[in-house]
Amino acid sequence: MIPFLLRRLLWFGITLFVVASVSFFLMHKVKGGPFDNERALDPAIEANIKARYHLDWPLYKQFAQYMGPFNLDERGLFGSGPEKGTVQFTGVLTGDFGPSFRYRDFTVNDIIAQSLPISALLGVVAMMWALALGISAGIASALRRGSGLDLTMRLAATAGIALPNFVIAGFLVILFVFLIPLFPVAGWGSIQHMMLPGFCLGLGFAAYIARLTRTGMLETLSQDHIRTAHAKGLAPGTVIMRHALKGGLLPVVSYLGPATAGVLTGSLVIERIFNIPGMGSHFVNSATNRDYTLAMGVTILYTVLVYSLNTIVDLAYTLLDPRISLEEQ
Repeated sequence: MIPFLLRRLLWFGITLFVVASVSFFLMHKVKGGPFDNERALDPAIEANIKARYHLDWPLYKQFAQYMGPFNLDERGLFGSGPEKGTVQFTGVLTGDFGPSFRYRDFTVNDIIAQSLPISALLGVVAMMWALALGISAGIASALRRGSGLDLTMRLAATAGIALPNFVIAGFLVILFVFLIPLFPVAGWGSIQHMMLPGFCLGLGFAAYIARLTRTGMLETLSQDHIRTAHAKGLAPGTVIMRHALKGGLLPVVSYLGPATAGVLTGSLVIERIFNIPGMGSHFVNSATNRDYTLAMGVTILYTVLVYSLNTIVDLAYTLLDPRISLEEQ
């Protein structure tokens, strides 16, 4: 396990550097800037703002400053100290994503610290819905293969994948907010505020999980050790829960890595519909506002989550299937 984790750590560093580099140069190649407004700024004011955030530096020097941890000044790439009146940060290598260009009183770390717990809590609720509905539907569909129940479950899963979540959210808001007033229409702060948006966000993931569970269960149920367990006289429930379920969930475990990262960082559409102040809104606003540091900070955070969760998935594989060796990955 130690060699596996060391290899993953090495590739994690390389991946993070590549993502940060590509994100940095792509953001700076986009037309416009973070301080462009409908009303043009006075040239002197614009120059002072750019100097404050080091946007008047050459691009390679901005990149070195962003990555850090360097002290840069106007006298060279590596200077003896910071310039007077400029905003300083130690760079992403030290976990400092710098100041936000649009939210002037906040750093990117402040914005992430405020919004990530909200998106994460919403994501946990969504994944609970997704796992509960998806695994149950997938098992039921596999056990009744070819029946009306199987057909109904497959059609529901296809609809859940095909329909955009804003369509599902709009329908459920009309049903459970206006016609049957069980949940508040928007806001954040209580369990009732979490349930409906969490269900809307998790429904698409539940559809994928149902299809993967059905496929994995059908493959597992056809194997010899399952037939042997039935021949020994074990109860059907015991065979399913103790022998078939582990193998049947392997495709689901593979899917959970990137899915969990995606759901934890929030959904713009769901957060906008239910007025939830999470990461999704900040991510899209950072792109439209050319807020370089916020956009790159969220991108790097998403990269860390995806890589970490995929590593956990690989470790979980060895628990579900002892035939899988970490040395082969």
